[in-house]
Amino acid sequence: MKIYTDDDANPDLLKEGPVAIIGYGSQGRAHALNLHNSGCDVIVGVRPGGKGDERAKADGLKTAPIRAAAEAARTIVILTPDMTHETLFKEEIEPALNDGDTLSFAHGFTILYGRVTPPSNVDVIMVAPKGPGDLVRREYERGRGVPCLFAVHQDATGKARDRAMSYARLIGGTTAGAIETTFREETETDLFGEQAVLCGGATELVLAGFETLTEAGYKPEVAYYECLHELKLIVDLLYEGGLAKMHEFISETAIYGDLVSGPRVIDDAAKDRMRGVLKDIQDGTFAQNWILENQTGKVRYNQMLEADLNHPIEKIGKDLRERMAWLSGGNSGTE
Repeated sequence: MKIYTDDDANPDLLKEGPVAIIGYGSQGRAHALNLHNSGCDVIVGVRPGGKGDERAKADGLKTAPIRAAAEAARTIVILTPDMTHETLFKEEIEPALNDGDTLSFAHGFTILYGRVTPPSNVDVIMVAPKGPGDLVRREYERGRGVPCLFAVHQDATGKARDRAMSYARLIGGTTAGAIETTFREETETDLFGEQAVLCGGATELVLAGFETLTEAGYKPEVAYYECLHELKLIVDLLYEGGLAKMHEFISETAIYGDLVSGPRVIDDAAKDRMRGVLKDIQDGTFAQNWILENQTGKVRYNQMLEADLNHPIEKIGKDLRERMAWLSGGNSGTE
């Protein structure tokens, strides 16, 4: 597998015309500022007078209503939430597209599941940094970068792949290393990681551990420390150096417990259930359910979210975190 670097990408390709960044959230801000600092003519497409409009102007960027930004640009980058894309594209962006334009995304959901069908006369690409927007911006400012994935869904001009790599370079992705993928691979692995490991899997494991200890009569404060608070310590070690670094910095007792008890919790049955999660992603069941949930007012979503936020671990955690001085000021120390 080749990892692409700055030497593989032409930074001038995306400078052949204005770039419209649609949306000014975490990723939108990072992409817009990095592109601007790399010498691109950037227009931020936002709602006039909204928070994004005000913040982009305060950052020294040009803004315009979404349709106007798309009409003025040669590259249109959609960085609003997935569920906004269908309406946004039909009403504001599709009417503004011209032959040879580039339509870009940071996640493949919209294209893979048919929420947007671009016309055949434009390039359709994806550049997906593997980190939150704040990190993408900070690393760029340090002269480094965050690794990214890039892909081509439609090559109308014969230059789509080169344009994707150019975009990756301009936001700092090739400085850290870019990997070529497909819209399907990026979307399915991203959704699976979120559901089975990073968000769904990790939080349910934490809650199950907390409940197991408290139901056995242990203090909830102690259970919080052991099952949630210390998780960051382990994740940081894994993030920095994989299993080897984690094993280097934990006790032999912890290593032995890891080796003999981890497979008892995450066993073949758990892996089978993970395969079920992946199947729902691959055959479109998850996407269909999520789209329907949005179309019907997110009633079940809101009920499940409320139940999560009302879990006893939330009250205990809030009380304990107020005593952790290093968490004050909204900086948890995480990326």
